[in-house]
Amino acid sequence: RATMKSLRFISAEAFVSNAEFARKSLGGVAHNLFPLLFKASYLLERGEVIHDLVENWPLVDFNMGKLLGTTVDYQEDLSDRACSVCLESCLTGLRDYVLNHPSPYMKRLKVVDLTGIKDVEVQFCECKKTMGRWARTQLLSKLCLELLACLQQTQCNPGTFEISIDVLIDLFVTERNYELVVQALLKKCYCPLKICCVAFRSDNLALQKFFYIIKLADPSLLRKLEIVHNVRLEMEHLEILFNSIHFPLLMSLTLPARTFNVRRFTATDERMLTNIGEKMGEMTQLTELSMSFSILTGRIQKLLSPLKTPLKMLDVSNCSLNHADMAYLANSFHANHLEALDLSGHNIPDLYPSIFFKLLSHSSSVLRSLTLEDCNIQDTHINMLILGLSPCQKLQEFKFLGNPLSSHALKHLFTFLCELPMLKNVEFPVPRDCYPIGITYPIDDASLCRFDHQKYESVAEELNLILLQANREDVKASTPLFGSYDAAVQETNNELGAYLIKSFKETLEKFTTSLNKMS
Repeated sequence: RATMKSLRFISAEAFVSNAEFARKSLGGVAHNLFPLLFKASYLLERGEVIHDLVENWPLVDFNMGKLLGTTVDYQEDLSDRACSVCLESCLTGLRDYVLNHPSPYMKRLKVVDLTGIKDVEVQFCECKKTMGRWARTQLLSKLCLELLACLQQTQCNPGTFEISIDVLIDLFVTERNYELVVQALLKKCYCPLKICCVAFRSDNLALQKFFYIIKLADPSLLRKLEIVHNVRLEMEHLEILFNSIHFPLLMSLTLPARTFNVRRFTATDERMLTNIGEKMGEMTQLTELSMSFSILTGRIQKLLSPLKTPLKMLDVSNCSLNHADMAYLANSFHANHLEALDLSGHNIPDLYPSIFFKLLSHSSSVLRSLTLEDCNIQDTHINMLILGLSPCQKLQEFKFLGNPLSSHALKHLFTFLCELPMLKNVEFPVPRDCYPIGITYPIDDASLCRFDHQKYESVAEELNLILLQANREDVKASTPLFGSYDAAVQETNNELGAYLIKSFKETLEKFTTSLNKMS
């Protein structure tokens, strides 16, 4: 990834390359050069220099996204390098900023923003060791508690206790780091480093613990809330959450699978759903909503109509939507603002083709990401799909895995996709003709990999050639069989796997007990 560097940046690289010299010389460096030296150190993975730069940071704020993003001296954005060496040096440097500075009264740092770090699949840092969101949560919590212990044990300058730095972070809490994070949040008022949770994700956590920690995390600051895997939140719990806690700044909400199930609704459940819709309506900043794998048949209007701000992102994949739901979406004020839409798991061509294309035409001027996985899109629907996508000139991402399309239909579609000027990422299915005759869709996990791999590679090569001949090397086309990369799942997959095995074991034990009682 070659990018032009200014002479200033090349000089900064030369300066930090000799770590011992750089560390000794920091005292004589002009304050306005610290950001330049920080980015150069990060690029070269000079952990010791990064530590000392942060320990002696002379400015009022320290914003990782801005420091590593595109700058005049070096335009390459390094914020997608969640480099373990660099991030650990950064956070320990922050702890030592509080502890080791000779004159605390000169300290100006007030805000540290760690939220700009992007967790991506391919890491370009040389060490290849990443520090994901979960590990950053763990380390910051640990360092805050260490800092408090140090302040209690040693004779500190009285001014040290005057230091107050807001550390903005996206917390990621699971059963494994729960106790540590709770302790850090409980002692926040005594610690010079104040954890400010801007986004909160929870996986593999008992409901009682989730309710406790979300209150500790200060919901008034929260912009993004993700309750994802193995948090058994159902509709009644969601109502309690919204009735007891206010989220005035919340912009993005992700709910776990099966939060809603209208198939077993009572009159009480209907009132509950209405109340939840009204509570979401009070969240005036809410523009992103994900509630996949819930059963919401006929209830989308009840949930979404109270919203006062149009949604920019909506994920209702596998939610069993009916014609009335799709008609509401197509005619609602949300349609003209949708930048990302996921309707996977719905039989669009058979159930509501015309109303879906109406929705697509309404959102076409802003739509950036469209996901239509397992939607029963067949060869006979390709021309209609091309017609629907033609106005979507801002589309950057199109995912349509799991649809029964032949290699011929895919080539036809790819020829059209080359014409979408902003397109960057395409996820396409294994062609139907690569699978054995008689395969049924949606394909189960056991059969997913049982296709002619040689034939698939040949087709994938032809599809990439279509892109190449149209000068669209900028488009990445792939077939991630088991879904797109999820950094959070990747980082905690061992814990997730252990949790699933434990749940399976408990279910088996209950089943065995029931059988024994019956016999």
